[in-house]
This record gives sequence, structure tokens and C-alpha cells, in this order.
Amino acid sequence: MPEEIIRTLSVDGVRYGYRVLRHDRGAGAGPVTEPALVIGGALQGMYGWPQMDDHLGPATDVVTADLPGMGSADPLPPGPSAGILRRAVLAIADDLGAPRLNLFGFSYGTAIAFGFAQRHPERVARLALGGVPVHIDAAQVDCWERARELLAGGDHDGFAALAADALMCLDPERPVHRRELARRYVRRSFLHALAHSPHAADSLYRALADRPDFSGGLSGVPALVFAGEHDTVTSPALQREFAATIEGSRFLTLPESDHWVVLERAVEVAELVARFFTEAEGAPVGAPVSLPRQAGAPVGRS
Repeated sequence: MPEEIIRTLSVDGVRYGYRVLRHDRGAGAGPVTEPALVIGGALQGMYGWPQMDDHLGPATDVVTADLPGMGSADPLPPGPSAGILRRAVLAIADDLGAPRLNLFGFSYGTAIAFGFAQRHPERVARLALGGVPVHIDAAQVDCWERARELLAGGDHDGFAALAADALMCLDPERPVHRRELARRYVRRSFLHALAHSPHAADSLYRALADRPDFSGGLSGVPALVFAGEHDTVTSPALQREFAATIEGSRFLTLPESDHWVVLERAVEVAELVARFFTEAEGAPVGAPVSLPRQAGAPVGRS
């Protein structure tokens, strides 16, 4: 069985932790790519990515984290949080002794991963970003304000239902694979976090109120950006425009999925990310995965 290691770090006096599922060195060949760090949504902690363990584990060390403000970590201090989160990622890389990491960011985690790659491109081997919340429109802002009011009033059930629905495509005319299963899972995840994490509400407030910065572009880092074809948080078209600011990046959509593509198409996403992280070494993990609705040639600067 692969070895699992839990490490505790601190940044700016804030305690947090990360988990490493070590590549099985006893099986013969060593890792074929750099350690892969997975950064998820506001309430997705270090134990929420078993599909990445399964698909990346045969190739490299898989790293997941409770970053500051998430899971079992200490709450974030008042004020902007982007800087402390980037420093937390850098500390993980240094603690691992890894000159470079593969980074996979999803949803809220895309801003952390993208910002880190902008400031430390020399520490990033490859960058995969899914469900990038590039643009939040006025209707969504109003919806999230209602969700915050429910949460502040102690209506956790009402909050979980509204927040889950706001992150999903509920249009019956647009098919979404395993929609109801994902919907129930997201609601339960919100309720579980609110019940078991003392600062979950604060983390959600920050995730709902913060406006992540996806400007400035990026060069020198191989990148893949993907979206569910029915993502209603930020449309695939806008996510493709964002991908065009990353020099040489690739963009694609996955069919019959929405913002929660990592739940609805869990195996496909895991295979896609594993293949991207290992393709340069010519050692794809598991069965090949098709790239549905590939945008064609690599997306360059617009």
C-alpha cells in the first residue's frame, strides 16, 4: 500500500496541513513526473480527492492540503487572503523538497494555483485549471447575498440548498451526467463542513465575497484549462478567453457536465489531469482519455 504522510506547517502564524500519498518506490520504477498538488474549492480539504489518488498515484506523489481557512487548518486572519494562501503553497513545495510541482486547481482553488504560477513560474512544472470562476454576474451576486443572509441567520439547510443550486445547471433541457447525485452530494458537503469546522462559515463568506484576480496572463508554464459544457458559474466561452491569456495553453470542454464537472465526470477529469501531467515524459497513466470538444490547436495569447 502507498505510504501516507501528514505534515503540519504554519505561515504568518497560521497553522495548516498537507497530506502526501507517496508513490510506491518499492514497485520498481520511480515517479515519472513532479509531485502533484491538488487545490480545490473553499470547503474541499485534503481527503476529498480519492479519484486523483487512484489516477495520479501510479505516476507520482499526490499532495492534498487543508490550506489556511480550510478544513482542519486555522482560520485566515482579517484582510486579503491571496498572499497568505500563495505563501502556504510555496511552503508545501519547500517542505517537500520539490524544485517544481504539478498544480491542479479547481473552482476557488484556481485563483490560488494561477496566482502562484504567475509569481513562481520556476516552481511549476504544469498547471491544470478546471471550472475557473473568471466572471460572476449580477444575478449570481444577488443569489450569493441571499445565501449569506441564510447562513448568517442560522438556516444551514436553506443555505446548503441555495448554494448548491447556484453552482449547478438545473435546466432540464441541458443534460448533466449524474446531476441529482452531484446536487445531493454538494448539499451534504456544505452541511457537513458547517457542522464540523468551526470556521467553515467564515471560509464560505470569503469564497463568496472575494473577487479573485485572473488578469495579467502567464507564460513559461504548460497549462490546461477545462470546463463543463454547461457551467453556469462562468461560461465555457469566458473560460476559454481566460485560457487565451496563458501562452501556449490548451482549452477543452467536457460534455454533459456543469461547474461540478469534478463530481459528474470524476474519472474523466482524473484521467485528463493525469495524462496532462505525465504526457511530456511519455508515460500516460491508465487507459487513454479522449479530449471531447477539444479546441483544436493550442490556445495562445489573443
